Order: sequence, then C-alpha cells, then structure tokens
Amino acid sequence: MRRFLAAVLSAAALAAVAACGGTSSEEPGTTESGPRKVTVGVIPIVDVAPIYLGKEKGFFSARGIDLELVTAQGGAAIVPGVLSGDFQFGFSNITSLMIAQTKNVPVKIVANGAASTGVPGKDFGGVVVGKDSPIATAAALAGRKVAVNTLKNIGDTTVRESVRKAGGDPGGIQFVEIPFPDMPAALESGQVDAAWVVEPQLSAVKAAGGTVIASNFTDTAPNLTIAAYFAGTKLIADDPDLVGRFTEAIEESLAYADAHPDEVRAVLSSYTKISEEVRAALILPKWPTEVDRASLERLSELGRADGIFGDATPDLAALLP
Repeated sequence: MRRFLAAVLSAAALAAVAACGGTSSEEPGTTESGPRKVTVGVIPIVDVAPIYLGKEKGFFSARGIDLELVTAQGGAAIVPGVLSGDFQFGFSNITSLMIAQTKNVPVKIVANGAASTGVPGKDFGGVVVGKDSPIATAAALAGRKVAVNTLKNIGDTTVRESVRKAGGDPGGIQFVEIPFPDMPAALESGQVDAAWVVEPQLSAVKAAGGTVIASNFTDTAPNLTIAAYFAGTKLIADDPDLVGRFTEAIEESLAYADAHPDEVRAVLSSYTKISEEVRAALILPKWPTEVDRASLERLSELGRADGIFGDATPDLAALLP
C-alpha cells in the first residue's frame, strides 16, 4: 500500500508540473483526421472481458475511438499511468479509487466496471479453504492466515465482514499478501489456512477439492460494485466529448456482455491463458451499467472502521460521475 500511494502521489506531482509547463499544439492521442487513439490500462482478469468484447464488436470504433488495451498487474501501475497520461482511462477496484481520492489524487469514475452476482455461494469470488481443511465457516478464520492479493484493500475489508456476519472476531486474522495466481498453491502447501480468490482461481481451488466457506462480496452488500473505469479530472474537464463517447461505448459493452455470456467466455481466450474447460465452468461477474452507490457507501464505512483510509473519509460525490 505504501508503494502504491508513493507511486500515485509522485505521478500526481509530475502531472501538476507538466500542466504548468505550457501546452502542445495537439492533444495526446489525437490525429489530424480519423479515429482518436485511446489507451486504457486494464488487468488481465475476467472482470474486464466487456471492454475486449466491446472492441471486438466495434462499439468503440463506431464512436471514433481507436482503442488500445494495455495490461498491468493492478492499480499500483494503472492509477499513476492515468495521471501521467500514459493511459487516458484505467480500470481499478473501488477501494483503491477511494484510497486515491482520500489522498487528493485527481481521479474520477466515468463508468461501472464489474459487480457481484449477488447470489451467496454462486459468486465469482469467495473465501476458500483447501481439501480436508477443518475450517467450515468464516467464523473459524479468527487467528488464521488468510491470503489476499493486496493488503488493506477490498479483499481484507470484505473478508472481515464475512467473519463478523458468521459470528466471529476478525481482529485476529493474519492477512498475507499473495498474487491471485499463486493462491491455490499456497493453500495446498499450507502456507495459508484460507484465501480470498476470484475467477479463475476460484474454479481451480474447487476442482482441487477446496470449499467455499464465505461469499465475501454478497456478505458486504447485496449488489456490490467491485470495480470501475476512471479518468483523470484534467481529461474530464479538457475533453468531455471524448469522455462521453468512451463512457457510452463502455456502457454498451457492459450491457452486451451481461446478455451474451457465451461470447464473454470466448473473448477471454484473447487476453488470458484460461483453458477452454475452465472458461466453460467459471462463474462470471455481473456487468450492470450503473454503479450501486449504496454498496460503495458500505465499502467506505467498512474501510473507515478497518483503518483503510487513515483519518480520512472518501468523498463519494467527488469520485462518482
């Protein structure tokens, strides 16, 4: 988290210096004629399938956008990339964007990204234990080692809520930072007692005999908005037409993906190494076009209680469109 914030704040400072140093005759990403080149920072996970599908279906080109998708490991690279102008838009989980907002990083959500299915036990993410584990409920996680992909973020906040709802005390949980792809092996080796995973690792753990003991997204809010597409406030102010066209294309992509799950599974092969068998079995997120504000308020409340934002409180009015 310290590395993430340092990178974000450094990029914000560089962006401010650049803004004071004059202007070029041509906006970044424009051409004298033809479509506007737009680069988006994404993560190679199931959640971003709609933007790949929307590009394939021509939803962006129909709006004069020549879309380039650049993969990164997470928000630690994408938020600074947006601020520096390497990306015009980015994809990030909601808690990371809230953290950035409380640090006065000039970013704002422009479109929804991904949401929970809202169905306990049938969500694309969950808390899992390995085969033959004695842990049967989230309440038993107190005092155990639990893997999350990033410390002090959406994973540990929602896992704690599952423990509370199961009647346990989340105060003694030892969270361990492990990348999602490495979590199945960490469970199998006993490095951790449980893990918060998302697809496709969720399907991999279940195939190896593991068990889902909590649906942490649905335990947190009925229809939790998990991630969103965002831009720097300077781009939003300077080029509202581009932002509007991008948002329209994303929203069409989200709606299309939600209605065509078979095409979503097919497009995953274009940017992930998920096998055909796993693609057929995995649980897909929901892709509503609207951000569920009530779920963001709940995430903000839990994050404050867990000390995620320090002494600050996220300003959702400043972060949301």
